[in-house]
This record gives sequence, structure tokens and C-alpha cells, in this order.
Amino acid sequence: MTTVGERLVEGLAARGVKVVFGIPGVHTVELYRGLSGSTIRHVTARHEQGCAFMADGYARVSGQPGVAFVITGPGLTNALTAMAQSREDSIPVLVISGVNRRDTLGKGLGRLHELPDQAALVRALCPTRQITDPAEVGPALDWAFALMTTGRPGPVHLEIPTDVMPLPCAALPAPAPRPAALLPPAAALATAAARLNAAKNVVILAGGGCRHADHALRALAEKLDAPVIQTTNARGLMHRHPLCLPASPSLNATRALIRAAGQILAIGTEFGQTDYDMYANDGFPDLPGMIRIDLSAEQLARQKAALTLQGDSGTTMAALLPLLSQRNDTGAFRADTTAKTARADLADMSATMMGQLDMVEAIRTALPRCIIVGDSTQPVYAGNLYYSHDRPGGWFNAATGYGALGFGPGAAVGAALAAPGTRVICLIGDGGLQFSPGELRTAVDEKLPITFLVWNNAAFREIADAMRNANTEIIGCHPSPLRMEPFAAACDLPFTSIPQDPEVLHWALTQPNDGPRLIEVRVTL
Repeated sequence: MTTVGERLVEGLAARGVKVVFGIPGVHTVELYRGLSGSTIRHVTARHEQGCAFMADGYARVSGQPGVAFVITGPGLTNALTAMAQSREDSIPVLVISGVNRRDTLGKGLGRLHELPDQAALVRALCPTRQITDPAEVGPALDWAFALMTTGRPGPVHLEIPTDVMPLPCAALPAPAPRPAALLPPAAALATAAARLNAAKNVVILAGGGCRHADHALRALAEKLDAPVIQTTNARGLMHRHPLCLPASPSLNATRALIRAAGQILAIGTEFGQTDYDMYANDGFPDLPGMIRIDLSAEQLARQKAALTLQGDSGTTMAALLPLLSQRNDTGAFRADTTAKTARADLADMSATMMGQLDMVEAIRTALPRCIIVGDSTQPVYAGNLYYSHDRPGGWFNAATGYGALGFGPGAAVGAALAAPGTRVICLIGDGGLQFSPGELRTAVDEKLPITFLVWNNAAFREIADAMRNANTEIIGCHPSPLRMEPFAAACDLPFTSIPQDPEVLHWALTQPNDGPRLIEVRVTL
């Protein structure tokens, strides 16, 4: 007899799932029975929030949905924060949980892990579906993967009652074919091309929807001779290209460039506050005349635009290319405009922030094409404002969107598993590290090449600065940090402690090391 739990795992493998992140429990034994003998690798986290952060990091780097198994009740509620981060950043993550027996649901019987309505907690955040019959396993998986791979990606939840998991289940039908990448109608593409051909000084705003479309974005920018401004989730695209502007649209000179554009082309971006108005000063210009490309019709309806094209970013950019007139056939792109804007924004950065940027630059110099996974910590904020990474999709963090502290360690584990052999840097503060220290042990268990780079200023420094600027007493911002050397020893991690010095950081990062390690940066202010 093959059970529902076993068939579900078979269905995941048939849809290309290679890794599942989870913590087993008595309510998910049947799922783990399915993993026995499966081609799917199971990675054990230390907290269910870490499971979902790992799935998130895996999805960002691989371009495929990340999958997490969590138990009924607290397992799922622990994962909700990570699922919210995935939702804000449009990351496809499938969370599969148990739920109590069908005959007990909603009755308040005091069962273990009981919730009044488990699915209702999730429904406010993302789509959820309960599998109540073995015949529903295949259709439920098709439904979940269709949601994650068409339209705006994001988290999806499946729950299976504990009395359904062990039921006999027939072989599943083949997975539903994935639809072709969505392309706007030819007439809409022609209209967009006509507007772009007629416009002077086109500027491109590239968001996370472009993350896996570096070639198409580069070709489009060159044909339009258009500077490209990237959100945090697009960083790493077009590194060192003369049309790549490494400054955030929250900065003044970049905003002036946007304001002066004859035509804005916005691709795969939701215009979130943490990218476009990081300082919350309402200074980002209105752009009712822009052209917008996005997978989501709902997203396109949220901003005024002269023309909207619903489609996959990469496919739509490729379809636009042959319709566009070549702006500049000399190869001397608008480098002067781009460079002038970059210099002006860099000059506005504080000395403190410049010191933080020097440390971020040192990481890229020491470990070319590494993946930098950030938490909410000062050098990450600085990099989000002004930084060009050298790997598409290789710079991402939770300091934007939902802003969940503790994202870094789990997401770094997922990233390392999605890109075997690639060096991964988890850039995290001493405060954020205490949100999820256990996930460092997962990196040890899996022998992953992750450097946990801890920015130790012995404070929630960003919050303390905000309290100081608001002329209020600084309260609660100085929790004692971990003693990093014994903590690293407890995790079986090689340890180095260094001052805030780019040259010393470069040295520390280039020391021979194949597995995980911890480097503390001692910050004095």
C-alpha cells in the first residue's frame, strides 16, 4: 500500500523538486516515509521559521519553488513570518503542513496543536488548500505549482489532516504541463515599442521580476540607450555596464534622473516603499506616463501608467527588442549621464555609510561572484542604497519588503544548496543572529561553504539611531551580544575576529576554507 504522504513526495519529485527543508514530527511521519528512497534531499532546520527561510533562499537562487515540511499548529505558525517575507518579495515557496484529524477540526476539543481554524491564519497571507481525500493529491499539487509559476510568484500552503496522510493513494497522474511564459498581445507590444522609439531619454526601472533575465535586460538597455536603475532584488544585473546605475531610487540624484526622463519603462517592480522611498520622505516622483511590464494584473492596476503589459519580464523584453529602433550604434552609451548621477548620489552618502560600503566592496573583491545573503544590518542597508554586485541574483536580503530579522542564516543555507560549490556570505548583525542562531548548525551538518559574517556593534544600532534622531530615550536597543568565539566553537565553526577594516576583511575571506565558518567584525562607533 502506498499512502497519501508517499504519493505527495512522489508528486513533488515529478515536478522537479530536489530539496525539501523540514523538521519532522509525529504529525508528518507519512511525509517522511515518502522521503525514504526518494530522490529528494531532506535538510533539517532547527526552527520552522528557518525551514521556510531556507526554502526562500533556495527559490531565489535556483529560480524554482522552494519546499518546506512543517508540523501541525506551531510548526506552521512558526513558518508564517518567513512566508510573509516570501510574499513581499514574490518568492515561490510551498509550505506543506499537517492539520488535525478531520473529525476534530473546529470543535475546540483541546487536541494537541489545535487551532480554531489553521487555514484561516494562512489565508490572510497566501493561498491555502486542504487535501481531504487521496484523489485530491495530484490536483492540489498542480494547483500549487501553477500558482507559484504563473502570475505573481509567492508562497502557497497545502495542509493534510493527520488521518488522511496514511490513507491508501493510487498512483498520481503526470503533472499538468506548465504553461508557456506569458506574453502580452502583439498590438500592446507594438504600442509600447512606438512610444519607446518616439521618446527621448528613456530610463529603465528594473525590479526583482528581472532577476533571471540579465541578458534580455542588457540587450534592451543597450538598444534604448537607457540607464538602468535597480531595486534591491534586481541587484547583480548588468554589473559594471556603463548603463547600470548602482544607486537606489530613494536617492536624490537618481530621483532627478527619473524625473527628467522622457519615458520610464518599469519592469518587474512593485514600487515598494523600501526601494523607492527608503527614507519615507514621499519624494519619489509620480510616473503616470510610464510603461509597465509585470506578470500580475493586480500589480499592474496598483500604479497609474500610460501603458501596461502583462507578461513574463524576460520573454516580454525579448519580444520588444526587434520592434525597437537602435538608439546608439557607436557603443558610447549614456555613460556620462549614468556616471554623473552615480557620483552625485555617492557624494551624498555619510562617512559612516561609506565605511560600511567599503566592507561590502571588500567581500565582492575577495570572493568574486559569491552570493551575499543579507539580514537587516547596517552594511546591508548601505548596500541597498548604493552597490553593484557581480552576480545576477547574488545580492538579496530581508532589509526590504517585510523586513524580517533572522532571515540571513536560513536563506544562506538554501542559497548554498541551490548553487553547489558557490561561496555564500551571510551578512548579519549581532542582534539579527540571535533571532536564528540554530541554523548555523544546519550549515555544519550539510558542509556548506557559507561564511557567517557578523557585524557586531553590540546593539540594534539602526533602531538606536532612529530613537536618537526622534529625540527620545534609547530603550531596549543594547541586548548583550553572543560571545562569538565560544559560540562559534559550540557550532564547530572556524572563527576569526577582525576590526572594521576592508583590507583585513579581504585577508580573512581569502584564507583557505571549504566549509562553513564565522567571521566577527568588531564595530566601534
